[in-house]
Amino acid sequence: MNSNHRQFNISRRNSLKFVAGAIGTGIIAARAGAELAAPEPVIAENPPNPDRAHQLLIEGNQRFVENKRKFPDQEWKRITEVAPSQAPFAAVLGCADSRVPVEIICDQGFGNIFVCRVAGNVATPEEIGSLEFAVVELGVKVIWVLGHERCGAVKAAIEGGPLPGHIGSLTEAIMPAVESSKNQAGDKVENAVKANIRLQANRLKASQLLYERIEAGTLKIFGCYYDLDTGACTIVPMLGWV
Repeated sequence: MNSNHRQFNISRRNSLKFVAGAIGTGIIAARAGAELAAPEPVIAENPPNPDRAHQLLIEGNQRFVENKRKFPDQEWKRITEVAPSQAPFAAVLGCADSRVPVEIICDQGFGNIFVCRVAGNVATPEEIGSLEFAVVELGVKVIWVLGHERCGAVKAAIEGGPLPGHIGSLTEAIMPAVESSKNQAGDKVENAVKANIRLQANRLKASQLLYERIEAGTLKIFGCYYDLDTGACTIVPMLGWV
C-alpha cells in the first residue's frame, strides 16, 4: 500500500512537471510569436520646413479620421530615444478639453509635438513664453492654434456674468473674439470659437521672437478648428499672414 502510494506521488509529481513545462513552453512560444508578428515601428518624418511640418499634422489627422492610424514614434524604444533631449517639429496651443488630445488626433508620438493646453486655448504670457521656448530653443517649425466645436470657455464668455475663482480670467481673454463675431450669421459659438482662434494666433504673432521667425520663413502659425463629432481638423483662414 505504501509502495502504491509512493508510485502515485511520483507519477503525480512527474505529471505536474510535464504540465508546468508545457505551460512554460507555450508562454515562450507565444512571446516569440508575438514578437515575430509585431509590426515594424513607424518612425515619424523629420520635416525640413514649416510647410511640410504642417502637412504632417494634416496627414496625421486624416489618418485619425479614417481610422488608419500608424501610431508613429509610440514604441518603447522611442521613449528611451527622447529621454535625454527633445526636438519636436510642431507645437500646438490647444484647449484643455479632455476630448481633444493632440497627439492622438494628429497621429503622432513621443517627442513630436510640443503641446500647451489651456481652457479656451488662450495665449497667456505663460503660454506665449512656452511657445517661444519651443521655437527658439527646440527648433519647432509650425504652431497650430487649435480651437474646437462647442468650447465651454467660449460659451461662458458669450453668456457673460460673474464666474468663481480665476475662471473669469479665461473669459476675459476670449471676450474680444465674442465681440468681433457677435453680428455674424450662423452659430454664435462656432463663430466665436473661430474668432478666438484668430485672436489668439494674432497674439502669438505679436511676440517679437515668433514674428522674426515668421518673417524669416522658418516658422508658420495656423489656426485650426476641431470637430468633436467627426474628429477632423480644418484650417481657419488667418487673413493671409501665416
